[in-house]
Amino acid sequence: MPVTRQNILSDTTVRDRFIRGLSLLKQEDTGRTTADFTIAGPPQPIRTYDLFVIWHHLAMMTLTPPSNAVGRNSAHRGPIFLPWHRVMLLLLEQNLQRVLQDPTFGLPYWDWAADGDQPAAQQPAAPIWGAAYMGGEGDPLQTGPFAFQASDPTSWRVRVAATSSGTLRVVNRGLRRAFARSGVTTLPQTSHLLTALQITPYDATPWDFTSAGFRNRLEGWRSDVSPPAPWLHNRVHVWIGGDMALSTSPNDPVFYLHHSNVDRLWEGWLQAQGRVYLPDMTASEALAGHRIDDAIMSPLGASATPRQVLDSQAVYTYDMLPAVLVASV
Repeated sequence: MPVTRQNILSDTTVRDRFIRGLSLLKQEDTGRTTADFTIAGPPQPIRTYDLFVIWHHLAMMTLTPPSNAVGRNSAHRGPIFLPWHRVMLLLLEQNLQRVLQDPTFGLPYWDWAADGDQPAAQQPAAPIWGAAYMGGEGDPLQTGPFAFQASDPTSWRVRVAATSSGTLRVVNRGLRRAFARSGVTTLPQTSHLLTALQITPYDATPWDFTSAGFRNRLEGWRSDVSPPAPWLHNRVHVWIGGDMALSTSPNDPVFYLHHSNVDRLWEGWLQAQGRVYLPDMTASEALAGHRIDDAIMSPLGASATPRQVLDSQAVYTYDMLPAVLVASV
């Protein structure tokens, strides 16, 4: 029986279990240390939550192929972007079900376009940033369940973070957010994502951040405006700022609500346009890791190929898809 992923604002029980589950994963020792991943700094125990942070960073640092100059890596700037994050969300969801002892738990999502439709001045005060949800902004974050308290070792702490040079280091600090900096003053709007959801094909040559197609518009390297600006997925990361702007962005729990929404939009596109993916296996070996039957990089457990995750309806569904897509199915 598939679980249902819901809007986090629609059910306080789902919200509370999401927060509790992440907190349990943040405290769960894996038996591994930062030395196992050659992370700079004194060796420290690695918790289950932080394994996901490390995984995301390593994927971003693994260029495909290693010699490419466009930044295409094992999780971004190429066709694998949506399948890779779908696998990551599935593994997190399974771990949350395990520590919550609740096989019916579905990973919630944040409908950021609904907030983006509001005036810019109101967006930092949207319900998602309330003290009962994700908390607001700060350095370190001082509100909500992920606030930092120096005197409380059980409060939410960032333990592994990326440096400006792209390496991992051991840290012990609070979460950082800085809304609407870096020239991005608003979240994406519903009109922006509905435009993207009409785009076909899924992806196209040269299979990178310049490509036409749905994947690249949703990822956010191509936009509806000129000159191009961070768009859709990318725009959300940049608007939130702080830890969400780094390769170690899963340090911020809102990462998972954001990517669950991105996955929801992809699912809507798949239902409307067909469960199709490009490139296929006739593509060059230079695209290894991005083709339909290539294994997705996953050091956390069993992996999958893009083909195997194109239809996830037997595992989970969403409570609601964008209305324009529902009407076209």
